[in-house]
Amino acid sequence: MIYLDNAATTQMSKKALEVYSEYATSRFFNPSATYISAVEMSQKLDEAREKLKKMLGAKKGDIIFTSGATESNNLAVRGSLREGKWDYVFSQGEHASIHNLAIELEREGKCVSTIRLTKTGEIDYENLEHVLTPKTRLVSCMLVNNVTGVVNDIAKLSKIVRKHSPNAVIHVDGVQAFRKIDFSVDKLGIDLLSISAHKFHGPKGVGALYVRNKASLKNLVYGGGQEYGIRSGTENVAGIMAMVAAAEEINVKEYYKKVTELKKAFLQQFEGCDKVTIVGENTSPYICLMLFKGVNGETLVRALENQVIVGRGSACSSKKSGNHVLEAMGQSLQAIKGAVRVSFDASLSEKDVTTAANIIKQTYLDLWEKLK
Repeated sequence: MIYLDNAATTQMSKKALEVYSEYATSRFFNPSATYISAVEMSQKLDEAREKLKKMLGAKKGDIIFTSGATESNNLAVRGSLREGKWDYVFSQGEHASIHNLAIELEREGKCVSTIRLTKTGEIDYENLEHVLTPKTRLVSCMLVNNVTGVVNDIAKLSKIVRKHSPNAVIHVDGVQAFRKIDFSVDKLGIDLLSISAHKFHGPKGVGALYVRNKASLKNLVYGGGQEYGIRSGTENVAGIMAMVAAAEEINVKEYYKKVTELKKAFLQQFEGCDKVTIVGENTSPYICLMLFKGVNGETLVRALENQVIVGRGSACSSKKSGNHVLEAMGQSLQAIKGAVRVSFDASLSEKDVTTAANIIKQTYLDLWEKLK
């Protein structure tokens, strides 16, 4: 079986598992306690924060540990809400944890605006300029789209936001970008960025939110005052340490180069297959969204699962009909039904991806003949 759904989750690395086991068993102490072993755990957490900041290219700011991307995204947005008539701006291509939160904020009476997507999947920068106002409080946009893999120009977005909305904070969902593409939060000019460990071979249930100025973020959870009082609750030390260990193992530039070649080899197997469309331009090599004409994507996924595992799009909302990202790009409902997401990892070989591609292509053509 060849696993090609790495955008949904990745296998925990051996190193991360070893570190997790160490901190879950022999070094299990509560970092909020005052005895020496516990104080050492608190120090380890501080070291972990500094390591993540360095990997994020942040000279200043703080790291708040969370349970993963969904919590980080909700904390970034809800923690940035303010009383009064403020505008909140979200791209139409966001993860379900942001997309559905934006809908909820509108129900609560907040002024919510959206940034359109182009047909190629990037945000529409001209439209961004039109939706921004001096009263814009928050702008939230993905760096790498989790469905299409399209990479947004966040540095360009930041310049536009600073020009039109100097009071706004900029939040970026960096879940599909961190340890996959080379970027720096300082160079991007952003205030908040979410990451999730299980997307880069760490454990599930742990993530982080980078915060440039923690004074700008309201606490949502009351308790013992952990995480600067913004996110109370005993820290998941084993998960955090394993997350950092997994991140440290990755050579971003080397992995990017390898995965780029893997994706190229994969797509070469579909050359001349005019019934298959590759979605998006300027995409991450880690993600490839394909539209299979005349065959339901779910049918294809099920037909493949004993040989190749692929996904439908966002694993967090794959059981729901439709796809708001593809709809925002102007794709028809019929085309969306045939969507399948393939996502790569540096642990794969060229043989893995070419074999998988040919299995996918032949399975699709067999289904096409049966269903046409």
